[in-house]
Amino acid sequence: MDKSIEHYIPDHQSTALVVVDIQERLAAAMPAEVMAGVVRRTEILIAAARELSLPVILTEQYPRGLGVTVPSLQAALGSDTHPIEKLTFSCCGVEHFNAALENHAVRDVILCGIETHVCVYQTALDLLGGGRRVFLAADAVCSRSRQNHKLALKNMRQAGVVVGSSEMFLFQLLKEARGDTFKAISRLVK
Repeated sequence: MDKSIEHYIPDHQSTALVVVDIQERLAAAMPAEVMAGVVRRTEILIAAARELSLPVILTEQYPRGLGVTVPSLQAALGSDTHPIEKLTFSCCGVEHFNAALENHAVRDVILCGIETHVCVYQTALDLLGGGRRVFLAADAVCSRSRQNHKLALKNMRQAGVVVGSSEMFLFQLLKEARGDTFKAISRLVK
């Protein structure tokens, strides 16, 4: 499949960060060391999104049963970001989610969250199906099983998702090594 170079670079003007279901009880079921890394990189993505003035869309899967977003991410998000509750695995199954994408004129989505092979996977495929470009921060997603995680990454890549790292996408959005935004994001990733 031949794709132009632009396919692999998110557009700053139309990009949103989508944080999928990083909730207390669900996070506790993940491998602890891996989950700690996912939370840390998601904190960086959130702080960088704020620095870049990108919208951040947060979802929670059945919060009554799985708990709310982990406290450190709640703190990073601040009081102006409210989670979109869902029961569907795909975020696209919720009208409020789709409306948020439309309200912000989102074409490109940087996607992170849990679990890679369920909610993240189904959301990625539905976003692609809706004509959006999906950039999966592979270092900011995980599953309980390493095999499920790896299979989901492989299948998403084959479907057309651009799989990379948090830092890779942030520097693509920056485009140049100068200015206060560059300095702020450089400090975040170090």
